[in-house]
Amino acid sequence: MTTATAKPDAAPPQEEEAPIHILWINAGLSCDGDSVALTAATQPSIEEIVLGALPGLPKIAVHWPLIDFECGPEQGADNFIEWFHKADRGELEPFVLVIEGSIPNEAIKSEGYWCGFGNNPATGQPMTTSEWLDRLAPKALAVMAIGTCATYGGIHAMAGNPTGAMGVPDYLGWDWKSKAGIPIVCVPGCPTHPDNLSETILYLLYMATGQAPMIPLDDQLRPQWLFGATVHEGCDRAGYYEQGDFATEYGSPKCLVKLGCWGPVVKCNVPKRGWINGVGGCPNVGGICIGCTMPGFPDKFMPFMDEPPGGKLSSAASTAYGGFIRKLRTITTNTLNKEPKWREKGRTLKTGYKATTF
Repeated sequence: MTTATAKPDAAPPQEEEAPIHILWINAGLSCDGDSVALTAATQPSIEEIVLGALPGLPKIAVHWPLIDFECGPEQGADNFIEWFHKADRGELEPFVLVIEGSIPNEAIKSEGYWCGFGNNPATGQPMTTSEWLDRLAPKALAVMAIGTCATYGGIHAMAGNPTGAMGVPDYLGWDWKSKAGIPIVCVPGCPTHPDNLSETILYLLYMATGQAPMIPLDDQLRPQWLFGATVHEGCDRAGYYEQGDFATEYGSPKCLVKLGCWGPVVKCNVPKRGWINGVGGCPNVGGICIGCTMPGFPDKFMPFMDEPPGGKLSSAASTAYGGFIRKLRTITTNTLNKEPKWREKGRTLKTGYKATTF
């Protein structure tokens, strides 16, 4: 006679970790250049973020037209937009809302619309980008504006434009905060720097899981550690400026201020960081800085190829004292190019060495 052994109860299945969703709307007035730029990020790469390949990174689901392979929760690419409707209905939490492109003023459009993103299932009519912002921003964990168009209006917000375009902070309000108390996070650039963008996304994800403090932003809502210094401070041509030695034509390795570079006043880390894997970046490859990370871009920086108004005075002063400094340094250089006099052959030690006696 055998006695059946009772099988232990199976452990209850563990609930799968709910992902943090990233909802990316690239339907503002834009060229999609910021989406394209992100594909070049290496520190970290978008692949590392999406695949959770970094320590402590929470599980995420990216709903970005450029790479979304799931297309939608039901069937086909036509249902990609359903992710955004789910968020609007409160069925997709938490999520980070990313806006690419400037926001046109639909209030001045008597008919039609400037730009939209999918259709309203209740009416079958297009939903404007600004309507999506109205619906989703109050429900988002955080709102990111990426690229100068989304951050400050950019090219589409130039004087004379018919759209009344503006940046996300102009639309929502510069003091706006998410339900988690996070201000709008702006990562400007035309396009934005790949690693600046991926690094900021990474920071927000760590912050969302309690692994990082509140993101430090400057007065223009840019991450301070990325936009705290000027182009000039990170430029390898800055020494020429200080010596009053300026390029007069492209191809010169000298300071580019007289050719129209705004580097001494523009907040941007591209010269120091390079563009991809530390290589490239405007002044690094001989291009002038046109101020694309600044709220006043482009109107306050045109015409791009003329010497900046403030630059004329500062470069004139630099030329005056720089010439004198160069002469003084020539004297010092000639001295330093000569070896100390005791380095010679002979039977006498002339170094000044004195033997120690005990």
